[in-house]
Amino acid sequence: MPDQPTFALGRRDWLWLIGIWALVAATLAWRSLTQGPDVPLFLDTDDAMRMVVVSDFLNGQGWYDHVQHRLNTPFGAELHWSRLVDLPLAALLWFAGRFADPAIAQLITGTAWPLLLLAVLLWLSTRTTLELVGRAGLLPGLVLPILSPAVLAEFAPGRVDHHNVIILLTMATLLASLVALRRPIAAWIAGLCAAAALSIALEAAPVLIAASLAFGLSYVVNPGRARNLARFGLALGGGLVLMLMLTRQPARWLEAACDMISPAYVLAGLLVGLAFVGVSLLPPPRHALWRLALLGGLACLCATIVALVYPQCLGGPYGELDPWLQENWIAAIVEAKPWHLSLVDLPAYAVTVGAPVFLGLAAAALALWREPHRRLAWLTLLVFLACTTLIMLAQIRGARLAILPTIPAAAWLIVKARQAYLARRSLMPAIGLIGAWLVFSGIVLNLLVVSTVNLLPGGQAQAISQARASKMSCLASTAFADLRAMPPERVMSPIDLGSHILLETPHAVVSAPYHRNEAGILDTFRFFNRPAAEARDIATERGLGLLVTCPEMPEMRGQGLNEPDSLLSLLAAGTPPGWLKDVSLDGPLKIYAVML
Repeated sequence: MPDQPTFALGRRDWLWLIGIWALVAATLAWRSLTQGPDVPLFLDTDDAMRMVVVSDFLNGQGWYDHVQHRLNTPFGAELHWSRLVDLPLAALLWFAGRFADPAIAQLITGTAWPLLLLAVLLWLSTRTTLELVGRAGLLPGLVLPILSPAVLAEFAPGRVDHHNVIILLTMATLLASLVALRRPIAAWIAGLCAAAALSIALEAAPVLIAASLAFGLSYVVNPGRARNLARFGLALGGGLVLMLMLTRQPARWLEAACDMISPAYVLAGLLVGLAFVGVSLLPPPRHALWRLALLGGLACLCATIVALVYPQCLGGPYGELDPWLQENWIAAIVEAKPWHLSLVDLPAYAVTVGAPVFLGLAAAALALWREPHRRLAWLTLLVFLACTTLIMLAQIRGARLAILPTIPAAAWLIVKARQAYLARRSLMPAIGLIGAWLVFSGIVLNLLVVSTVNLLPGGQAQAISQARASKMSCLASTAFADLRAMPPERVMSPIDLGSHILLETPHAVVSAPYHRNEAGILDTFRFFNRPAAEARDIATERGLGLLVTCPEMPEMRGQGLNEPDSLLSLLAAGTPPGWLKDVSLDGPLKIYAVML
């Protein structure tokens, strides 16, 4: 007999969820705490900078003050991040600081926050699977997320930046969109979740688009759902207005920005909300094609208005960035490359996320055809999967949004494979069931691809992996012991070292990898890769006191090595110019006093 419709987790389900989360959380925490002093907790520069921002906020920096005053020294640089992520982290850091010293409080916060979010993720995955597949899909819905290295990497200790929060809001928006098909009040929640996600990071734009398409298509299929259009549209538009008010001070509410929530994106949300409300008030066209044409025409009109009012945002969040930086810096970011190019640069990651997503798309399309009574729900999932997959194909880092919506489709396929095996216990159905589990188990795929790549001669993938591993010692907290003991100075360093210097020491830095610090990044490139005389001019203009490098950083093997008089080549040869005095002690960092 088919499962009876039930949409709540039972007591036994909760026990399984809590037990599995506790086991995984304990394993991740133990691995993090025992990996040795040379492996930093906050390995990613964004995680390190997030802790800097949270500490500054906790120490009195204003809610609307997004300037990192120790970046782009001595001028400061504004970041485009949201305080919505800072707030819970600041609360955790404050609480931990009541009974621990600052370093231990950071360790507690950096460990606890992503693991708490992991518990929410498991609930969202299980609950979304229950909504679509029923109780038969609960096991894969609960287990598959923790079998994906791509998922675990975003919820491991040290991951305190906004990416895991965006993943949760993506799943929350998807779940609310599904629940809205039977409980209209959930349309309000879907609109608010989409607005919150976009206010935290523009990488959530596909989530907003997917939710808008899902509610629009539900109206096309069934015009009786017009009221849900209005609910979602009002929540989306109103939510974006509220998020703008929370993010920027009143004097800047009308200031356009293309890399964060601003009037450009609020206008888009308001126009979508207005269009949805208007459609809900009109008598619906009789035929579905006419309803689709109506919504499509309104979507084109909304896009045209936004493009005419804010043409500067047509180039995307980096459209106004210096062209040289776009070509020589942004384009070189491995995670920003398309999925097909990542098969060369990051083969294990590309296959681990790509195979489940593509198979999940196929499974969702099959379920759409095989289950006509649930067609609208599967259409909703398919829309979310399609939108997030397109972003993954354009930039491999978009896979973090695509992998989780794949889970319900994976669970459905596994359930169907199990039913086929139980109906006919033979070799082929058994292979189908095992294969379904293995394809969606990212850990297995990852092991297979890594083993294959390691058998091949050294290439691009191995070079990138070695470069990432080599810089770990440069970013460990112990590496900064000597620098930490020095009086505060203005520091020039490689770009990817800047965030950790801010986190670990009282010094100020010229650059860190944030596009709004355009002047600091350009000066850093010039400092290391141009003639030493130009580096001296930059040091004088900025009043620099220290130069801090780490020979293992990939930036120390940059373009300037090909120029005999560049500072980079002079440092590599061990012949720094006379205005630099080596004051290094022990450790991987090289520290030079600037003598001007």
